[in-house]
Amino acid sequence: MSGSQKKLGARHKARKRAVDFLFEAEARDLDPVDLATERAELAGTDDAVAPVSPYTVTLVTGVAENLDRLDRVIADHLQDWTLERLPAVDRAILRIAVWELFHATDVPPVVAVDEAVELAKELSTDDSPGFINGVLGQVVLVAPQVRAAAAATSQRAEAAQEPGTDA
Repeated sequence: MSGSQKKLGARHKARKRAVDFLFEAEARDLDPVDLATERAELAGTDDAVAPVSPYTVTLVTGVAENLDRLDRVIADHLQDWTLERLPAVDRAILRIAVWELFHATDVPPVVAVDEAVELAKELSTDDSPGFINGVLGQVVLVAPQVRAAAAATSQRAEAAQEPGTDA
């Protein structure tokens, strides 16, 4: 399978659709989760609406639920830029990639970064792929600690819920 065929896999399409939903929701001041859910339901009844992948809904929901934290992390790695100055599509791509780096344990970090760069090539300006790669190259360095902290927190929460523990 060639590289270009691989890039058009189901997860790539799901990420691209998630970027579309996040972009549209921001432009129209809508809740992105509601937008994705409504489109998924509509796709079930209207053949003219493309099906919505469960992974698209996972991405949109993950970004929406963690938006403030994701934006803080992105903003901390922008150097001379602000989040508001970025093109909206770049914000959506970065939010998805950072969410994957922190939460999608089945997605290797290099894949999350490569996919974000590929989406930027397809959807954004000529400068965006390099810019996004640079930002994510810095975020990747803190991702393992964030994942480890999240795993420890969820393990403590699970232990606290087990009967017979004093947590």
